[in-house]
Amino acid sequence: MFGPVPDRGHDNSAVSVPVLIPWLFVWRYGGRSVSLCGSFTGWSGSIPMSPVEGRDDVFQVVCNLTPGSHQYKFCVDGVLLHDESQPFSRGDYGLVNTIFVGREPDMINSTFGSQTPGRSNMDVDHDDIMPAVSLSHGTSQEAIPRISSADLEVSRHHISVFLSTHTAYELLPDSGKIITLDINLPVKQAFHILHEQGISVAPLWDCGQFVGVLSALDFILILRELGNHGSNMTEEQLETHTIAAWKEGKLHLTRTMDGDGASFPHQHLIHAGPYDCMKDVALKILQNKVATVPIIHYSQDGSIPQLLHLASLSGILKCIYRYFRHSLSSLPILEQPICSIPLGTWVPKIGESRPFAMLRPNASLSAALTLLVQAEVSSIPIVDDDGSLLDIYSRSDITSLAKDKAYAQIRLDEMTIHQALRLGQNANSSYGFNGQRFQMCLRSDPLHEVMKRLTNPGVRRLVIVEAGSNRVEGVISLSDVFNFLLR
Repeated sequence: MFGPVPDRGHDNSAVSVPVLIPWLFVWRYGGRSVSLCGSFTGWSGSIPMSPVEGRDDVFQVVCNLTPGSHQYKFCVDGVLLHDESQPFSRGDYGLVNTIFVGREPDMINSTFGSQTPGRSNMDVDHDDIMPAVSLSHGTSQEAIPRISSADLEVSRHHISVFLSTHTAYELLPDSGKIITLDINLPVKQAFHILHEQGISVAPLWDCGQFVGVLSALDFILILRELGNHGSNMTEEQLETHTIAAWKEGKLHLTRTMDGDGASFPHQHLIHAGPYDCMKDVALKILQNKVATVPIIHYSQDGSIPQLLHLASLSGILKCIYRYFRHSLSSLPILEQPICSIPLGTWVPKIGESRPFAMLRPNASLSAALTLLVQAEVSSIPIVDDDGSLLDIYSRSDITSLAKDKAYAQIRLDEMTIHQALRLGQNANSSYGFNGQRFQMCLRSDPLHEVMKRLTNPGVRRLVIVEAGSNRVEGVISLSDVFNFLLR
């Protein structure tokens, strides 16, 4: 739910004009038909709510309210419900949500310029309230409860204790399979396997031990090497070039491309044991900037090590969410809207120089791969001329070029991102959002809702969009969430 933007009306000394405050109500929990009723409708009628574009589970409506206290409920498919994530109390109509609309137009208007999300340049007397945050289309967010330093530390402490007292063994699924590649396998065949199995990373095996991983980033570097006119690697060599040979030359290649190779300093396998705590596993992923950490059991008798699982931040986050979802009050930070906390990467405002990677669909695939490597990001939002989200290009999408040896038939600087994405889609599917490729969220969504969506299989990031226009406002990744919670 959002909050007030004052509407002063016209000054007229002869006529008393009531002050009305536009207030945006949001229902985030789905339904076929959703409407709003409350004290401001006399509880006798309801106001239809409209679904947010691109989200079939979020409904919204703007109502002009008089200053003062109001009660309301949502009518979802004919059933009156209240939102448990918003303030509520018991009234004449059972449990009802409550709001107080203040009449402080001068104070609210004066606080916002080009500020970063969740920050204010105004001193506030009460630690639990922040002024509204202006949105680009003229509406505004609700007065956001600002979490105290003590509540933030309590939340982080509870999560740290949970992760420190639960082991990687709890991340293991009941059943499943892990694809392992022999280092003597040709690179071309290895990436065909990644594509066919729908995975972006696989552990490497050599002479009775695990020695590393092959990831989509390797394929990106290889394709860039092939596209480099000064490259010593040919497409014919790619057919027989082994993973072992590629790994041997990778460090030199990345040093040549990046100056000092600082992004790829590790020559040993980053792994964990089944009885290592989840916090250590998460920190290994973050500190080494890897997508997964193999969980390997080494027996004392020196027998062949057992690869049990590929641990990821998604799996660890799922454990956190499952453990705390019924006791959100013990983690006050989870109730905070994401715009009120330093989380994620946001589109810079006018006058700010912070980088934020976005590309148009007609940009070249070469530009996308260069940006993925040099900006050290795992995905790039693809937007139209208005900055509205169309799609997203991720490192893992590169494996689609292994299909039918497409990499040997295209030039990276001639193929567009649009065309590259179509290679990985069904020929009958249309370009753009299809409900599977990426997930979105709003800046008003609470952190626990963002965490819930990030636990879905295959979801590594959420694109923050403006309600209605789908203009990209930022990106929140799994790494962002863990860097914030474990700080």
